[in-house]
Amino acid sequence: MLTRRKFLQTSTVLAAAPLFAHKAFSSTEAPIPVIDFHTHPGLFFARGSEKFLGEAVLSKTLTEMKTSSVLGAFISLVADARIIAVGAEGVKPAGNFKPGEAWADYKRQLQLAQACMAEGGFTLATTTTSLKEQTVSAFLSCEGGDYLEGDAGRLEEMHRDGIRSIQLVHYHPNELGDLQTEASQHSGLSAAGKQVIKRMNKLGMLIDLAHASYATTRAAALASDAPIIVSHSMLQTDSVHPLAKRQISKEHALVVAKTGGLIGMWPCGLNKDLNDFADNTLRLIEVVGIDHVGLGTDMDGNYKPVVSGYPQVQAWLAALAQKGLTKNDLEKVASGNAKRVLQYVLK
Repeated sequence: MLTRRKFLQTSTVLAAAPLFAHKAFSSTEAPIPVIDFHTHPGLFFARGSEKFLGEAVLSKTLTEMKTSSVLGAFISLVADARIIAVGAEGVKPAGNFKPGEAWADYKRQLQLAQACMAEGGFTLATTTTSLKEQTVSAFLSCEGGDYLEGDAGRLEEMHRDGIRSIQLVHYHPNELGDLQTEASQHSGLSAAGKQVIKRMNKLGMLIDLAHASYATTRAAALASDAPIIVSHSMLQTDSVHPLAKRQISKEHALVVAKTGGLIGMWPCGLNKDLNDFADNTLRLIEVVGIDHVGLGTDMDGNYKPVVSGYPQVQAWLAALAQKGLTKNDLEKVASGNAKRVLQYVLK
């Protein structure tokens, strides 16, 4: 049995070995399989509304996933999509759910996610054994725990529906914990949030702390007996853009890594270009170690992305190769680290 102690022994933070000790990977070699921890193809969850990007965009993204060596992807529903809005101060809550509304919207978005997978010809994945070459294995996830309405008992049904990852918070404050972009309400993780984490551990669901405050993330790391992730973020830069609140400190990143988890690099517009995104990836690797970095594209839901299509993921990997990462390093960042974490967490 793979215990957490044994898992952590295979997943070291701040390894002593130099990052670039071996022959660098050549960008002319075969594409490296990728696992994306966070994607919204075509903003599928908004289908039927003015926020939907359109059938052409959805079809393009689904096709690119199949032709750009995407091995697996967490297709994410967005729990607070109906009650947030974009303004001068970034994305902010613009209302609240009435009792039962969030759960009803979960069921609606679940059907849209299932339709998206069917149109892409994807395979529903629930464990790492579901990952198959030559096809896209789609894991279902939820961005925001608002659907639960504070009730951990709903997790069993969501697990039966195929949901394998839940990001506790998004932009709308909920019952589970504090987020990066709003004032604290719970001093970190709430009592309901702790119950959700314990139930997710038991069911074998991946706990995602993207958008969560440092205090929430630290408390979640202590409460969980499995690795946690931040599906899409990056280390702090000197940006003053409202979105910069979504970046994390070195201490924040290390809290995640020390659980054996990882941070998915986020190619948002806080990166100047693809080359800068590669440099920021190396910055994160230097802080947490090569075993704790992955990818979360936030595809089709990102702000001025420097990776706006899946073919560019391989260009990012090629840039990392040119900067000295070995083939083994690249395989870890692209999918190896993700597979290791998923193998431990999912049941």
